[in-house]
Amino acid sequence: MIKGLHHNAYRCRDAEETRRFYEDFLGLPLAHTLEIRESMSGRKTETLHTFYKLGDGSYLAFFEAPDMDFEFKRQHDYDLHIALEVEKAVLEKKFAEGKARGVSDHGFIHSIYFRDPNGYVIELTMKMPGHDQAMDPAVNSARAKLDRWQAAKKQTVAGK
Repeated sequence: MIKGLHHNAYRCRDAEETRRFYEDFLGLPLAHTLEIRESMSGRKTETLHTFYKLGDGSYLAFFEAPDMDFEFKRQHDYDLHIALEVEKAVLEKKFAEGKARGVSDHGFIHSIYFRDPNGYVIELTMKMPGHDQAMDPAVNSARAKLDRWQAAKKQTVAGK
């Protein structure tokens, strides 16, 4: 059985620039750093792998791999974003400190958005009253909505 998330890993342009954002701005402590000289397949490399600890014991991790091509681009929040849960005081403080990309209210969370130095969208989010019920598949019809989406998609494809 899967117990939980250990880490999500992403590429970064510069490990120190990334550390300044995640540790100095967001407050996630740098927990571990690995210098990788050889990949699991035996390829020689010069890669730095860093881990930033979240409050629940999981990590966000980054690879700086200058010897490997990677297209860094500004991500659309639908393509890729990292949502991190915070308390109301933290949300308000970060909103005041950072250059927010907008404020959004999803009905069950309040969110603010930032862009990290690598182009990734970082969402800081705070649960609202009713969050747990909104996220409960026993009452929110999550599976039925997914099934309707898939059926409509098939009809759209068939109609083309």
